[in-house]
Amino acid sequence: MSALRIGTRGSALALWQARTVASLLEARGVATEIVTYKTSGDRLQDAPLTETGTKGLFVKELEDALIAGAIDLAVHSAKDMSVTLPPGLTVAAVLPREDPRDAIVLPAPAPAARGVAGVTAALEGAPVIGTSSLRRSAQLRALFPAARFVPMRGNVDTRLRKLDAGDFDAIVLAAAGLKRLGYGDRITWALDVDQCIPAPCQGIIAIETRLDVPAGIRELNDADADESFRAERALVAALGGGCQLPLGAITQLDGDRIRITAIVISPDGARRVSVSGVTDRGQPDEFGRGTADSLARQGAIAILDEVR
Repeated sequence: MSALRIGTRGSALALWQARTVASLLEARGVATEIVTYKTSGDRLQDAPLTETGTKGLFVKELEDALIAGAIDLAVHSAKDMSVTLPPGLTVAAVLPREDPRDAIVLPAPAPAARGVAGVTAALEGAPVIGTSSLRRSAQLRALFPAARFVPMRGNVDTRLRKLDAGDFDAIVLAAAGLKRLGYGDRITWALDVDQCIPAPCQGIIAIETRLDVPAGIRELNDADADESFRAERALVAALGGGCQLPLGAITQLDGDRIRITAIVISPDGARRVSVSGVTDRGQPDEFGRGTADSLARQGAIAILDEVR
């Protein structure tokens, strides 16, 4: 049997994700080969993500390779994926979710886990905070009203180097990526959900394949992560959203119950619509769509239309 070809971006985090999938498959006796691609998002390093006007910036080339048969599966950060997949492709499995929260990082040698008091003291005045996410900057304006939020591109290593070189007073990154790359000790403050609702599907790794799913892939699926993945993607799809909109959503699982908390917020932070609800597990798509309907009834669509 020939090796399964795993498509991935070439960044350190993307390779970590692909190698994790490869290890899981090889432990089940499935041979693998990793194939790297440079995506549109990798090429547009000088443009803020909010100005690119392109959906699926970090997945399109991988999906094209899947359709062409050049690879057998593609490994993605789930939050980067469009909610509408190309015909003939499916998400065959998702891995267990890592910490979904956003994290504020101060320049080295700032100690980790300083929390809200330490960070707010360090960022008094008018700090320069690096983030290319409208969702993050819009929510964090309530915590740092005098801050200047500056677009920031590059992989995790590049962003940390820019921070430590003095380009920013702080940056905001996904806690999941920092932990996966061994930078968990750089997290100065992991933001609680009530302070900054994460991006939908943040912390989830998705495995995309053609409809003829290769043997061994579906066995990697984590039921809890899949429930969250489906609910959060259904919410985004119902709002007609994309990964660069000021839209946050997070599910929390507790036994047979699932809670979803979501927000749509204007880029200046002045207008926000948020909802939170709980239901029984088992119908995540319906729950996500229902939550989107609640947001829409409160004016979320008008806010999103201003930035699409």
